[in-house]
Amino acid sequence: MVELKTAQSIDAMREAGRIVAQGLTAAREAAAVGVSLLDLDEAAHAVLRKAGASSPFLGYRPHFAPTPFPAVLCVSVNDAIVHGIPTDYRLRDGDLVSIDFGAKLDGWVGDSAMSFIVGTPRPEDVRLVETAEQSLAAGIEAAVVGNRIGDISHAIGTVCRKGGFGIMEDYGGHGVGRSMHEDPAVPNEGRPGRGMPLRPGMVFAIEPMLIAGGGDGYHSAPDGWTLCTNDGSRAAHAEHTVAITEEGPRILTAL
Repeated sequence: MVELKTAQSIDAMREAGRIVAQGLTAAREAAAVGVSLLDLDEAAHAVLRKAGASSPFLGYRPHFAPTPFPAVLCVSVNDAIVHGIPTDYRLRDGDLVSIDFGAKLDGWVGDSAMSFIVGTPRPEDVRLVETAEQSLAAGIEAAVVGNRIGDISHAIGTVCRKGGFGIMEDYGGHGVGRSMHEDPAVPNEGRPGRGMPLRPGMVFAIEPMLIAGGGDGYHSAPDGWTLCTNDGSRAAHAEHTVAITEEGPRILTAL
């Protein structure tokens, strides 16, 4: 069932989303050659503590997971696409890092992700990250009353495929509200004019996940959480929580 949020609820979600943006910014600012992934997690966790918010990631255990998630931040490096567990791995020059973060405040959740390069960037990685961001922007632009979920999916997929990148199978965006994952699913590829009509009060996490090698395949790492590209190529992830309103899409997880 899809819950339509009131204007007041969306305003409350915006406050949770603001904390998400601050946490992602803190983690990104902490990232440098020699810094551990656990250090990035602590930078994000400090933002939650200061705001009096909780983490929808910490302790989360979906059906596929062998253990509850042990951190507040997902950190996926290079060929890891999503759900990376922070470890004592220390960042190296040229690493491509994707961070995914959530916050829960006053019962409402925000969820967002970004990708960036540590140290000296490779041109192909810059293009991958930029295309992920462009895909997200295209999906958000399509998130208007009168369109359908398939229009969001088609907009994302068109930018991804035009760039020559693969799209992660079976994973995509989702509803957000009182819980981190709500109905409906928002695929990253689809046909325009298909799927559920978009109505004011719907709130989605829109999140393209791109694979540099052009293939769509992925596999689970030994930790049972991290999902990695099958071809060993690098990946990028971009995400915002977005509300559908009569005035257009409202990004809830921007600074």
